[in-house]
Amino acid sequence: MKKQVLTGIKPTGRIHLGNYIGAIKPALGLAENQSYNTAYFVADYHGLTKIHDPIEMKELSYGVAAAWLALGLNPDSAIFYRQSDVPEIFELSWILSCFAPKGLLNRSHAYKSMVEENKESGRNVDAGVNMGLFTYPILMAADILLFQTELVPVGKDQIQHVEIARDIAESFNNQYGETFVIPEYVIQEETAVLPGLDGRKMSKSYNNTIPLFEEPKKLQKLINKIKTDSSLPEEPKDPDDSIIFGLYKEFATTDQSEEMKRRFQQGIGWGEAKKELFDVMNSFIEVPRSEYEDLLNNRDRLDAILLNGAIKARKKTIPFMKEIKRKIGMYH
Repeated sequence: MKKQVLTGIKPTGRIHLGNYIGAIKPALGLAENQSYNTAYFVADYHGLTKIHDPIEMKELSYGVAAAWLALGLNPDSAIFYRQSDVPEIFELSWILSCFAPKGLLNRSHAYKSMVEENKESGRNVDAGVNMGLFTYPILMAADILLFQTELVPVGKDQIQHVEIARDIAESFNNQYGETFVIPEYVIQEETAVLPGLDGRKMSKSYNNTIPLFEEPKKLQKLINKIKTDSSLPEEPKDPDDSIIFGLYKEFATTDQSEEMKRRFQQGIGWGEAKKELFDVMNSFIEVPRSEYEDLLNNRDRLDAILLNGAIKARKKTIPFMKEIKRKIGMYH
């Protein structure tokens, strides 16, 4: 039996290197393995916790969809859909919310960090917290459990959400018998937390990201902003402690990476290292960037792919939802 893999990306900003290296690249790598069934989705309802402008929501959602496809997702061999096109997800979300202890959600990272920020600023602890943000882990659990997902590729900061999905699934299974598969997370340890331009975690909230499909001149400018130390060009540098090398190896061949590692250890100027990073990144992204732009200029094609994916998704979700409802006493 093939294992089910599922990955979603929410449309809260332009796809950046952190999204690609932390989620898209490992997820597409799993798709190449014939022992997996793969499902990918645009997590538009997750994005609603932050994005309340309809035009922005539409543009960002199309951007996520176009990014997946431009980077090599094959919608014929995977299930690729928009979250909002699969209503069973939201029906299951309510059911799961009745098995999710509030104390568990109180410990959710996103909620806790907002509470801490509010305390530090002297605001009410729940200022700016909508119920969508608070119950976000339940909707993510529904995404995962409805597809009977076994493996969830995530960044390190998302591990907790998979663990919450496991807890809720086990609670339901204990009450009604084996129903949900208990998911496992998959993480690439070496890229668990990708540093941004300023050395902090790459995040839209820190405004330190590098958009993946940035045009060449702007890409070069952003790479030039990457924070480096004051070591001289001829001084040896530790490649494992360098943001530049960490990014370089994600886009380079093995031979290129080995050669760059040697140059770091022997001494390379930061300007030269940044130029090499730009060259290898721009070369990698040239074709996907063109495909991405073509897709964004052909929304009908994107809609057709996503709606076809939703039809494939619902062939799985509708029968499973009926089974779940029978177990809780909603169907005879």
